[in-house]
Amino acid sequence: MRSIPVLVLSVALAATTATAAPAAAAEPSAPYQVQGLDIYRHIIAFKTEIGRRQVPVMAQYLVDLFRAAGFAEQDIHVLPLGETASLIVRYRGNGTGGKPVLAMAHMDVVTAKPEDWQRDPFMLTEEGGYFFGRGTYDVKGGVACITDAFLRLKAEGFVPSRDLILVFTGDEETAQDTAMDIAHNHRDLIDAEYALNSDAGRGTLDEGDGHAVVYALQTGEKAAASYELTVHNPGGHSSLPRADNAIYELADALEKLRGLRFPVMWNDSTREFFRIMGPRTPGKLGAAMSRFAVNPQDLTATDTLNASPTYVGVTRTTCVPTLLRGGHADNALPQSATVTINCRIFPGVSPDTIQAALQAVVGPKVEIKMPYQPILSQPSPLRPDVLAAVTKTVHSFYPGLPIAPKLEPYATDGALFRSVGIPTYGVSEVFMKDSDDFRHGLNERLPVKSFYDGLEFWYLLLKEVGAPRPPAD
Repeated sequence: MRSIPVLVLSVALAATTATAAPAAAAEPSAPYQVQGLDIYRHIIAFKTEIGRRQVPVMAQYLVDLFRAAGFAEQDIHVLPLGETASLIVRYRGNGTGGKPVLAMAHMDVVTAKPEDWQRDPFMLTEEGGYFFGRGTYDVKGGVACITDAFLRLKAEGFVPSRDLILVFTGDEETAQDTAMDIAHNHRDLIDAEYALNSDAGRGTLDEGDGHAVVYALQTGEKAAASYELTVHNPGGHSSLPRADNAIYELADALEKLRGLRFPVMWNDSTREFFRIMGPRTPGKLGAAMSRFAVNPQDLTATDTLNASPTYVGVTRTTCVPTLLRGGHADNALPQSATVTINCRIFPGVSPDTIQAALQAVVGPKVEIKMPYQPILSQPSPLRPDVLAAVTKTVHSFYPGLPIAPKLEPYATDGALFRSVGIPTYGVSEVFMKDSDDFRHGLNERLPVKSFYDGLEFWYLLLKEVGAPRPPAD
């Protein structure tokens, strides 16, 4: 166990739980809502899964919107890369407010099998207070909200004090090559003071009455790394079985990995998050959060947190098998068997350290390879100006709601931008119950109210970070 102090936090928090804001209209009424819903409906329909080559088509649809709104041709950039693409749009400011600020999202989505869904995943469906469809939450809602905010501000004639730069990547859910390309080959297009990422952070609503509990401002994230574990064997005819069957040996290795637990880890951000969440979370889980915030080495607290799929990833590195393959014919002994282990690595831990730990558990007969190098980044410092802008925006919907810095257990394109020196903050417009989170799963959905509030959220947030700055003393 060890502490990794990475943040110095100064967060002004309200002592009471915020009450829910009035519900948004069930149907769009304001022009920006009508416009935002139309964008949302169109982009959900683009099947931007890997292999479909639809990301460039979606990017072109958005380009047409920005051109029609009056954005100059030299400020709109589509960057093709293989079958996908990224989109960068610069909203020119007057230059008095300093370096630009980025607004981020991604256009691709996780593959959806329509036959498994209750509704067409590529048709925006409103039902029972939710919008259903692949990407409604992750993260085409963010794409629609940021796009709508840019168009709305442009139509109003708003001139920001600094450039605002929209960055939509095209393969965040897979290789992240577009973010890598932007960060390393087009830095001039995205050189910014900091980035605001719609793909992380969010507001949490109470599972009971739906009141707002907390808003998580993402300051860091874990690295995603995959390891391929393979057992090799000479094989042979299936009528002549041998004791050293590759599939059996891989199964034995997996059984050993089932009990692997990496050390509990923490930083200032995770402790602050649990300090805020503890009193606002009922039962043993809330009590464990409070105890962890005081003493992360409290084993009873960590055991309780580790039993929660929502919070185990915040307290340690985790590894889980995700893909399995073996053999080559139904009448032949397997010559190899392979399992992919996906790990989410706590900041500050080397992927080589995790590989060595896996190897020590499964033994020398199992070959371990890392098919790609994970993106490593340290958490971003919690800037007072970012905290102030996010707090003001969130409180316009939920007055007094606590703003909690958070280390996310998953990885986004934000890690790449952090790795090249652009502090990045997850500021999703979403407010929802944890039980409504179906990202990457079947019947993905987003509360209707969250979407319409989200349109206003990004409008207010971008207007705030782009507001005129008082002259320096």
